[in-house]
Amino acid sequence: MNENKVVILCVDDEKIILDSLKEQLIDHFENQYEIETAEGGVEAIALFKELLEEGYEIPLIISDCLMPDMKGDELLMHIHSLSPKTLKIMLTGQKSTDAVVNVVNHANLYRYIGKPWEKEDLLLTVSEAVKSYFKDQQIEEQNQVLKNMNTTLTERSEALSQALEHLKATQQELIQTEKMAALGQLIAGIAHEINTPLGSIRSAVRSISNLLTQTLEELPVVFQLLTQEHHPTFFALLQKSIEQNIILSSQERRKIRRGLVRQLEQHAIMQADTLADTLVDIGIYEEKDAFLPLLKTHNYLKVFNLAYQLASLTSSVQTLTTASDRVTKIVFALKHFAHYDHTGEKLKANLIDDIETVLTLYNSQLKQGVKVIKNYANLPLILCYPDDLNQVWTNLIHNALQAMKNKGTLQIDVFMQNCYAIFSITDSGDGIPADIQSKIFEPFFTTKAPGEGSGLGLDIVKKIINKHNGSIKVDSIPGKTTFTVSLPINSNG
Repeated sequence: MNENKVVILCVDDEKIILDSLKEQLIDHFENQYEIETAEGGVEAIALFKELLEEGYEIPLIISDCLMPDMKGDELLMHIHSLSPKTLKIMLTGQKSTDAVVNVVNHANLYRYIGKPWEKEDLLLTVSEAVKSYFKDQQIEEQNQVLKNMNTTLTERSEALSQALEHLKATQQELIQTEKMAALGQLIAGIAHEINTPLGSIRSAVRSISNLLTQTLEELPVVFQLLTQEHHPTFFALLQKSIEQNIILSSQERRKIRRGLVRQLEQHAIMQADTLADTLVDIGIYEEKDAFLPLLKTHNYLKVFNLAYQLASLTSSVQTLTTASDRVTKIVFALKHFAHYDHTGEKLKANLIDDIETVLTLYNSQLKQGVKVIKNYANLPLILCYPDDLNQVWTNLIHNALQAMKNKGTLQIDVFMQNCYAIFSITDSGDGIPADIQSKIFEPFFTTKAPGEGSGLGLDIVKKIINKHNGSIKVDSIPGKTTFTVSLPINSNG
């Protein structure tokens, strides 16, 4: 808002009264606001419309009750239809209150003042009206920001929920191939990986909704409790509480809380225990002296509880952002994994990214007790069939986890050797007996229990590697089994 374009409009058919009113307002407000006058209702309406078109802010209109061309109540009701936010004051020398009641009912009259007026009463009423107008404007802007934030967060939550529903709808189609069969085995863990952050999102959205409701209800109350000079300190408190992101240990929290209680009691602050908890929650403990004026207000607990609610709102937003980022990563991994290139042509691909995609999908199993060690060298983009190679990484990682029963160490090494990219996947399982190591790549050979594997996994892996003019070998001893895949960097085969 540009304060140079703020106008108070005065309307009276008696020029002497109008000039006196204007002079008193100019002397009181100096150059803070412009004072415009009109000598009748018709002139006032025309001037009001003109000021609005020129972008002026009109917080207040002061009108006489009886004028020859238009009654004061009719004028103020017309002004209300043009600008409901503009506050209205009526000047009246009449004993009848019919016009006043009419404006109260239909134009939200702020005050009426009897003629002749007391100068001090008039100036105080006008000052309070203008302050009230801009305070309402400020609250409305803050409420709109909070409402927009809630709308955005709700939309993001709905989009993520729709993404999950889409994944469920396409599950049957995805598991038609061997690669999708592996995904089918993973789907329960993936659903858990998605549902966990979605649960956090739903909880955060509920928390945000509740906090918004409370904040929208309490913000006007707190503003009314605070004097004008306390407003800057209050806004600094809100900003500080929103920005705080320090995570304290229980021991640190207790230590800070004890110190705060002692300091608050030294300042004779009532309910020091309750207030200390709130101050720690909103991160106000090192700079508390700056907010002592607020601590000495009559309803300081309401003030600091509102700051705590806004801090909680920010925390919920951070939770939602973290959770949505996690779901986005899983959804991206699924889309990348499920993609199938129908052209049948080789593409340049980042195979480390593809391995990371598979690890993302296995995160539920990895969290059960698997330590993952990654040693990645920088690799160029490799001309290959990336969708086929995804099946290789899936099969080898899946077998490694089964060999360890999801407990142990999984190590993945990627490096360059001559003109080949080398990928080794090592697990700390029981190992493969020497007498069957030569058979594991044969079709239908499996050491797994019935129903746990078809015996085609490593056969398919070997065929895919051969298709890339590469090689695969296994080295196994108890406690250490390594599958090593070698792929040419440049292959036109």
